[in-house]
Amino acid sequence: MGEHRASDVELAIAAVEAGAAVVRSKYGTSVARHEKSGTDFATDADLAAEKAILEVIQRARPDDAIVGEEYGASGNADASRRWLVDPLCGTLNFAAGTPLFSVNVALQSDAEQVAAIADPVSGETFWTDGETARVRRDGSDGALTPSADSRLVDVNLDPITDGGFLGSKLLTDHRFREAFAQRVLSTTLAVTWVAAGRRAAYVTDGNLRDSVHFTAGIALCRAAGCIVTDLCGLPLHSGPGLIAAADARTHAALVEIVAAYLPAH
Repeated sequence: MGEHRASDVELAIAAVEAGAAVVRSKYGTSVARHEKSGTDFATDADLAAEKAILEVIQRARPDDAIVGEEYGASGNADASRRWLVDPLCGTLNFAAGTPLFSVNVALQSDAEQVAAIADPVSGETFWTDGETARVRRDGSDGALTPSADSRLVDVNLDPITDGGFLGSKLLTDHRFREAFAQRVLSTTLAVTWVAAGRRAAYVTDGNLRDSVHFTAGIALCRAAGCIVTDLCGLPLHSGPGLIAAADARTHAALVEIVAAYLPAH
């Protein structure tokens, strides 16, 4: 790993761990909600975590661009390097006292795809330099190995798009239910778990290009050797959605099942 890339990885890790420390300190406490629309809202934890992340990145890379979930764009808008920040993915879980959420940071540039994802509850930080995928526990790094052995597939039910593929339909498909056990975590921590071998696959619809929610997990899955495509099995962003699978067999099965629920059908 080059010196510059190694530095960016450590910065991404430091940024998500700063955000995770804030989220962890506020978990289980009473936090104010800031309504967005319908059931979507941010909490004081989202806002404080993003501020902590921004401080880390801006101090080390003042010339880079940043796009955050809560505070939007900052820094040099014309920069070739852009950080995507999701300070608390799984806000509803967090607010409900459900320990399933993550902090996501990804660096997009012409030269590299660096990303880090922190689980504030477990204390794990997953990271990639674009070539390898690892998890840091108690200061030690270990390799990530995808596996479909669990047969667990997470399906995103959030209404990312109007019409088209619907996760709820997939969950009632008899072929899907016979082949896989279903889970709905409502956080992109589940994408990270595909890279870690804790899930066989993850499925969602929507336009995910440059997403603060998904970019870090997708980078991790790719570096770990997962099969990552759109819902049709084509290169990601060719069409809508995402299938991230631990192996080719699982991916092929999901592409076949999902096809029945795509608009062309």
